[in-house]
Amino acid sequence: MDLGPSTAQQLDLSKLTDRDKAELQQFVVNESQKSRIQQSIHSLTDICFRKCITSKISSGKLDRYEEPCMQNCVDRFMDANYVVLKELEKMRS
Repeated sequence: MDLGPSTAQQLDLSKLTDRDKAELQQFVVNESQKSRIQQSIHSLTDICFRKCITSKISSGKLDRYEEPCMQNCVDRFMDANYVVLKELEKMRS
């Protein structure tokens, strides 16, 4: 379904029921969260790759130093995000 500018201009949101408006709002929130998660994964991949991959990957495999480095980098990234999320939860309470 194409929702280009011309289609979007034809939509009259005032005709939506309250339930439809709530569903649309939840959809937008969900899509925004998915986008942030994708951005985090992209950032993680970029940071860890730059830090850990030091040689050409010609065999399709990481060398014996790169693989543990990548795993450790991902683990630390996840740990840091977990700590931040827990602190945010405390602040909300």
